[in-house]
Amino acid sequence: MVTAIIREIKSEDNQAVAGLIRKVLEDMGVPKVGTAYEDSSLDHMFENYQQPKADYFVVEDRGKIIGGAGIAPLENYQGNVCELQKMYFLEEARGRGLGGKMMEICMRKAVEYGFDQCYLETMPFMKDAQKLYLASGFEYLESPMGNTGHYSCPVWMLKKLS
Repeated sequence: MVTAIIREIKSEDNQAVAGLIRKVLEDMGVPKVGTAYEDSSLDHMFENYQQPKADYFVVEDRGKIIGGAGIAPLENYQGNVCELQKMYFLEEARGRGLGGKMMEICMRKAVEYGFDQCYLETMPFMKDAQKLYLASGFEYLESPMGNTGHYSCPVWMLKKLS
């Protein structure tokens, strides 16, 4: 039986990762403005995570990228906080425990980098994702932190890492 692997992104993954994220957002009916959909970084994911305290991981199954997630310092925020970024999975990846494994890898990396907290933004109808976030120790916030440019994402969550 072939099992999916989680690994760090490579430069040759850029097109597949951008396509995956846009497909998931389109399938879920997420606005194209004010969300990750319009991020210029989508087409250059490998390059964008070549900065200190940042990593992006992909899930590969039979040579196909079926999911991904990353962490990086929270933009436009003064404090030792990272952001869980662009965590998306194709339908074929869901329900296989890959989200939990990806969360473990990202949170372990955030702790390794010495972050105090991890922040995320999501959509209200992404209930399965929110269940995973809550089970992983995230709590809801009343307002956003930093300024990610994702003003169409009205659900904000934070996890203490230490």
